[in-house]
Amino acid sequence: MLWSKYFLFFGLSMIKFLFTPFGGPAAKLTFLETYIFCCSGALLSAAIFYFLSGFFLKRAKENQKNALRISIEKGIPFKNKKKFTKINKLIVKIKRRIGIIGISFYAPLLLSIPVGSIIVAKFYGNEKKTFLLIIAGIAVNGLITTGIAYLIAGFF
Repeated sequence: MLWSKYFLFFGLSMIKFLFTPFGGPAAKLTFLETYIFCCSGALLSAAIFYFLSGFFLKRAKENQKNALRISIEKGIPFKNKKKFTKINKLIVKIKRRIGIIGISFYAPLLLSIPVGSIIVAKFYGNEKKTFLLIIAGIAVNGLITTGIAYLIAGFF
């Protein structure tokens, strides 16, 4: 039955949205079926991780405070993480160059939906339009990747 394929594409899109539509032609799904189930899985995952990102970020900060407290109690010197690393400088440079639209469109696509949504929420969580931009990015990128998948499948 097709429901197993639908759930497979839905579930895979919740994690890695970029490559999932390329399995649609091999699974003998139509363009529309592939697009709908890939985008719906990505949207559910983006909503979960975007709106729970505050919890994840708060938990990471608490873990760091606990590690500091434990090291002070045990008398072990605590080594703080560097703040101005090459990666952090690169992230700030990218953030300034492509802005809210670029990060909202491409971070969930290129990294993964969970990681990209958390990053977007961390940088632009206070902006009201951020989640709408993520939705638009998933819709547009889903259309492009599914289109490319079926275009390539048409040649072979």
